[in-house]
Amino acid sequence: MSNRKKITADKYKEAKKNKAFAILRDCPSSPRKMRLVADMIRGREVNNALDILKYSTKEASRKVEKLVLSAINNWQQKNEGKRIEDNQLFVKEIFVDEGRMMKRIQPAPQGRAHRIRKRSNHVTVVVDTNNVEA
Repeated sequence: MSNRKKITADKYKEAKKNKAFAILRDCPSSPRKMRLVADMIRGREVNNALDILKYSTKEASRKVEKLVLSAINNWQQKNEGKRIEDNQLFVKEIFVDEGRMMKRIQPAPQGRAHRIRKRSNHVTVVVDTNNVEA
């Protein structure tokens, strides 16, 4: 590994230590459906985001709700002695990437076959405090 790559890898690891995040991998729903839910809570305060997810009718919102709770828990682990209420946590980043795609065959008329693509996705949530230090 070259010296330049090592420096950037070290910076990446250091930045990762200070972030409170949670990742959901290989969630068996399409990324398009999951992005609709992610867009609802992006930039919102954590309690507000959890309320939105709890009362949403979308199936994907249940999984994102658990993920946000996990990210909050990770924030608490990294910031022991601090309270969530005092720090005004909010959803800093949330993004959905395409996961692996399972390909299946479904019979079609006249001896043909259609390919079915069963999509999956990866969701990443980053929470941060709303306090701006001057």
